[in-house]
Amino acid sequence: MTAAPRPPSRVVVVGASAAGLAAVEGLRRLGYAGSLTLVGDEPHLPYDRPPLSKQLLSGEWDTDRLRMRTPEVLEGLDLDLRLGEPAAALDTAAREVVLAGGERLPYDALVVATGLTPRRIPGAEGVTGAYVLRTVEDALALRDHLGRKPRMVVAGAGFVGAEAAAVAVAAGADVTLVSAAPVPLADVLGDEIGTMLAGVHREHGVRMETGALVTAVTSADGAATGVRLSDGREIAADAVVMGVGAVPAIGWLAGSGLSLGDGVECDATLYAGSGVWAAGDVACWLAPRTGRPTRVEHRTHAAESGLAVARNILAGPGAGQPFDPVPFVWSDQYDLRIQIYGRTRGADEVRVVERGAGPRELVALYRSGDRVCGVVGVNRPRQTRGYRALVAQGADWHEAVGTQDAAPVAG
Repeated sequence: MTAAPRPPSRVVVVGASAAGLAAVEGLRRLGYAGSLTLVGDEPHLPYDRPPLSKQLLSGEWDTDRLRMRTPEVLEGLDLDLRLGEPAAALDTAAREVVLAGGERLPYDALVVATGLTPRRIPGAEGVTGAYVLRTVEDALALRDHLGRKPRMVVAGAGFVGAEAAAVAVAAGADVTLVSAAPVPLADVLGDEIGTMLAGVHREHGVRMETGALVTAVTSADGAATGVRLSDGREIAADAVVMGVGAVPAIGWLAGSGLSLGDGVECDATLYAGSGVWAAGDVACWLAPRTGRPTRVEHRTHAAESGLAVARNILAGPGAGQPFDPVPFVWSDQYDLRIQIYGRTRGADEVRVVERGAGPRELVALYRSGDRVCGVVGVNRPRQTRGYRALVAQGADWHEAVGTQDAAPVAG
């Protein structure tokens, strides 16, 4: 008879956000009673990031509402909580995490949940008025600037950039949204829905510069004066928001022996080897649904993967269950709630399958090959959830959409 794997006695989780919190909570909930350390580079208790570009930026929420758990709940988890102490290196041979101050934390199992580092545009370093939206401090600084009703350029029309533009124009800022793509978000939503969203932004007073790439932030005397585009044009601005994506925060893992590429490379169970697991935005795992290396930058994915890692740590390497979620993400822009299940980027076809009473209420299915790969809903939350099963099953496209013709999207 094969002996059951012995659970680790020391677990260290690096990254005190959604994925890291889900991992430590999952371990305790599943009965783990050993040493449990949570390391975070920020001084704050774990908080939610999606509201940074929405509720916190608009002033609708204060910072306390961002907290995912109260201090009392965290105390009940019996954690060695190391906040404001970034991890600087990983020694997999000794199985130790090295903190920036030099302290070494031994582990039997390690969870890497360090998330992302936002990209910055050349010329922005050290410039007042040039912002990213990754931390509480980022959002509060930009919110303070919005109170002065600035001329603002938002570089990048992904969800974070589009949400920031919507909040800023509502606050009275003069906003220009710059998209490298001819149709903003077309790579995720398709041309028709992307065109519809661009129209909504224009209706609210946002100027759109499409098919243009911001190559530099311009400044004078240490303050932002605008941006330079790839075609040589310049747009004047007092504030610049850089929504040009992010990269996995893996610099501290250099030399560790882990396989690093587009994140921490893992097997289908989120195991990276040498007692190391990865969760959240930083994890690049072999997705069972596609068989391809996959990385997902969604809030729900962070929580789901953190819990999956907790289960698999206790099962032990080689005995864990493959991680096979249906990704989910949402975005709030003006009076629109956009919800996405599955993978829609680069879909072969988009078909609107339901419309609501309003001109901008719809559900669309997305095709990859001959299978349903995703669904997007705009202001149709219940109906959108109803199509999730088709995505999970990878349903036959023709059976899913029948013979109905594609319905036009209102501009």
